[in-house]
Amino acid sequence: MDKIAQLREKANKLPLLPGVYIMQNAAGEVIYVGKAKALKNRVTSYFRGEHLPKVAAMVSHVDDFSVIVAASEFEALVLENSLIKRHKPHYNILLRDDKTYPFLRLDEREAYPVFTVVNRTAEDGARYFGPYGGRFVTKGIINALSKALKLPTCGKNFPRDIGKDRPCLNHHMGLCDGWCRGEPNGEEYRRRIGQAVQILSGGAKELMGALEREMLEASDQLRFERAAELRDRLTAVKELNNRQVVLKAARADVDAVGFSRSAKSCFVVLHYADGDLAGKDMELMAEPMEDDAAAVSALVRQYYSLRGAWPRTVLLPLEIEDAEPLARFLTEMAGHRVELVAPQRGVKRELLEAAARNAREESLRAESEAERRSKTLEWLQKMLGLDRPIHRMESFDISNTGDFGIVASMAVFVDGKPARSQYRKFKMKTVAHQDDFASMHEAVGRRLAHFKEGDEKFSPLPDVLFIDGGVGQVAAAIQAMTEQGYPDIPVYGMVKDDRHRTRALTTPEGLEIGISANPAVFALIGNLQEETHRFAIEYHKKLRKKTIGSALEDIPGVGPKRRAALLKHFRSVKAVAAATEQELAAVLPGDAARAVYEHFHREGEEP
Repeated sequence: MDKIAQLREKANKLPLLPGVYIMQNAAGEVIYVGKAKALKNRVTSYFRGEHLPKVAAMVSHVDDFSVIVAASEFEALVLENSLIKRHKPHYNILLRDDKTYPFLRLDEREAYPVFTVVNRTAEDGARYFGPYGGRFVTKGIINALSKALKLPTCGKNFPRDIGKDRPCLNHHMGLCDGWCRGEPNGEEYRRRIGQAVQILSGGAKELMGALEREMLEASDQLRFERAAELRDRLTAVKELNNRQVVLKAARADVDAVGFSRSAKSCFVVLHYADGDLAGKDMELMAEPMEDDAAAVSALVRQYYSLRGAWPRTVLLPLEIEDAEPLARFLTEMAGHRVELVAPQRGVKRELLEAAARNAREESLRAESEAERRSKTLEWLQKMLGLDRPIHRMESFDISNTGDFGIVASMAVFVDGKPARSQYRKFKMKTVAHQDDFASMHEAVGRRLAHFKEGDEKFSPLPDVLFIDGGVGQVAAAIQAMTEQGYPDIPVYGMVKDDRHRTRALTTPEGLEIGISANPAVFALIGNLQEETHRFAIEYHKKLRKKTIGSALEDIPGVGPKRRAALLKHFRSVKAVAAATEQELAAVLPGDAARAVYEHFHREGEEP
């Protein structure tokens, strides 16, 4: 009996009960997780008849399966969601879980509460606002609120730092009310924070009305300075409210879902608050194995689990089979009722059509970009005379300052796009002095040794390897490849012009292959070389900064604040080392200054 017949026979013995099924390959890896109202009906369907190519590909890799019977369809949905998060099966739809949706956090129990940016909420007694589109946007909200309400942005800790220093430039520029002076007092500070909370909670119009009434009252009492201050604050709050779309996205009451199926499928969510479009999220993915209804259900479930914020109503582009358990699932996560609706007409249908248009446009744009990248890789393959398509490219570069901190970087492009999570860096272990050839030999050798040892972080091997340098660096890489047992990987050097841009590729024999005549290939190789160089330089600078900082770390009596004071005053460790004891005493107490001086002037050592 063949494998499919065995699996079909096993599936026929399953109960007609709700549950979750787990498909595994011959290595025991989970490759697909699904849920079913009736396990027998759903699982047997995989092992009879013909399937669409994606389903057939999955079934061809199934070596065994297991099931978990659930008490209800809702319990099966929750379990499926948990198992997908844990195993990240290859054939399931997987939204990127590295996408974070930042929140603003405010702990009102503090004497002087401040807004901070966090990646997720917690049950810690603090208030959370969001999520917002990114950390840059979220920090911009804090700055806008601080400017409108003249709250501090200096990072001082109140009330501890009150009266310690003179007010900073922000106070003199009228951007902050100078809370470090102790006036206005803590009560007024908390009132301003309350006004910020009111804005974030959608009460900006009510706040503007209150400020206007307070301003008129001050004017009637001939308190013109106070009236002018309130007028300026009212104007700032109005300006903030006029560009408050990003704030509204966090308070969306209706989300419209769009889904477009193609080679580059797209999932879109439009957020509507008070009837206005407040934000958009989208995710591109390979065409899913599931039908549209099942795909939308899975995407909605994953999306809101990752986002951590839920509207009152989610508009779906089509009816889904598990609408009731999914609505319950979202409701329990949200802590309030979440309604799933698939409207056929009216205003809500128009919102869905807008989401569908966005999904289609994003899919078409992604397919066009993918086609362009694919064509560029075809041209590069022909230029290099390779007999197989290029999917994975790796590039190596060396960075050092003399003999200090010799490092190598490995950049990775997959299908013509940077795969930054797969970049790797190496600090040289066997090379003590500046030697680009030896450094390249070590870096490439260590990369291949990791792969040979089964390190998944260095898998798979590249289709082609690019080395920043000429024939000498390429020869060093080939020697390492041969020693590790991988001599057949194509390898080319990247030859630069006087502006440090790659103008040509070189073969191991020294034959140059011009790329400037093809702008697309020229741009691709240039981008690869720039990414590799950037990554190497960043790592080298990080090591250098760490080493410079550590030069002061072992001095008794010199902690982080005193190290910072020294570097601020002298600008460099070299200048600190060359300073006299008297010059050091202008920055540090006498005993600490003496310790620093003696550290750099030990007998027989030059500073």
